[in-house]
Amino acid sequence: MKKLMVLMIALAMLLSACGGGGGSTASTDNKGSGGDSGKPVELQFYFPVAVGGPITKIIDGLAQDFQKENPNIKIKPVYGGSYQDTMTKVATAVQGNNSPDMAVLLSTDLYTLLSMKAIEDLTPRFSKDYFGNFYEAFLGNTKSGDTVWSVPFQRSTIVLYYNKDMFKEAGLDPEKAPKNWTELREAAAKLTKTDASGKVSQWGIEIPSTGYQYWMLQALSLQSGDNIMSGDGKQVFFNKPHVEEALQFYMDLGQKDKVMPNGAIEWATVPSDFISGKTAMMFHTTGNLTKVKTDAKFNFGVAFLPANKQFGSPTGGGNLYVFKNIPEERKKAAVKFIEFLTKPERVAQWSIDTGYVGTTKAAYETDQLKKYIESFPQAKVARDQLEYADSELSTYQNGQVTKLFNDNIQAALLGKMTAKEALQKSQEAADGILKNFK
Repeated sequence: MKKLMVLMIALAMLLSACGGGGGSTASTDNKGSGGDSGKPVELQFYFPVAVGGPITKIIDGLAQDFQKENPNIKIKPVYGGSYQDTMTKVATAVQGNNSPDMAVLLSTDLYTLLSMKAIEDLTPRFSKDYFGNFYEAFLGNTKSGDTVWSVPFQRSTIVLYYNKDMFKEAGLDPEKAPKNWTELREAAAKLTKTDASGKVSQWGIEIPSTGYQYWMLQALSLQSGDNIMSGDGKQVFFNKPHVEEALQFYMDLGQKDKVMPNGAIEWATVPSDFISGKTAMMFHTTGNLTKVKTDAKFNFGVAFLPANKQFGSPTGGGNLYVFKNIPEERKKAAVKFIEFLTKPERVAQWSIDTGYVGTTKAAYETDQLKKYIESFPQAKVARDQLEYADSELSTYQNGQVTKLFNDNIQAALLGKMTAKEALQKSQEAADGILKNFK
């Protein structure tokens, strides 16, 4: 009997040791449970870099600051490359059942992520008042219907940058940027210079035509009357008259007016061309504002994109996503990190450090951003332009739709298609992709 009791006690001790005393839902991927093990929760946080400036260093600093306030949560930032590269890495990880915990991805990746059933519904994770503090223009790409799937973070619009010194030299008022397409054309003509051999030494304007040409065309389309897609991700309006008018204007600047380089203009080199004096004006993301401010050796202005029938720009940039197939404790930790990142003072400092638009109204009420705007008024242009902004192109199978649209826009800009042909081809191809989602 005594031997039996000793055996039973030993068995009970063995079972207790194997059970770990917890029933934790944490996975065994060494990210830490933060639960009964006493280890901190470790969050894998993917992020891209799409603009100039020390973004990686800033993200690392934010992660360290958060950990000082929350020693039980460890943030592991993972630089993913461009937005497209980061999305590819995240999608591969999700499909391999090794999902990251959270990521900054394009706000327009929403429907693709929903198709993958990859992301967590954030509607119940935050209060209505929390989302009510974000600018309305940024909320369109964050939700489907009334369900919120992400939180605005490094958001932008396209703005007009112009070299005030070159304006003055050309006899233009350096304090008055072109307000409409006619004024833009006229100013660009005066600002375009050729050398003795007839080679252009200074362009009037550069609008990128690689990588994000759909975004530039969308801005011109909004200025011409309307957006280029429905709000549910199921329909595009590429072949509408207002889009054709926009694409024709885009083409004419290089092919007819000769005030912009004809053909492909690289997204990444346009800011360098502006800073080095190769172009007097550029359309580009406000996310490059701090880089221009730091590197430009001349006086420059920032203005709304010139109007056609109205002002207009699509929003852009990335949102914070939390992934679905991770333990609950890591979801809660991710939400806590998002709350940390979106506090008014941090949104304000992020805007100052990067040039991205402050995503919340409260950020613009902070002393730090008020003082910054007082000393550098260019920083408020993108915020003010939000009144005329609309959601960026976002559909189901968004990568496919965007690529085919980009390819056809570029073909038109290279003179290989008419505007009408490029847009009709884009419409038919997109309709074929989206038919299964209607």
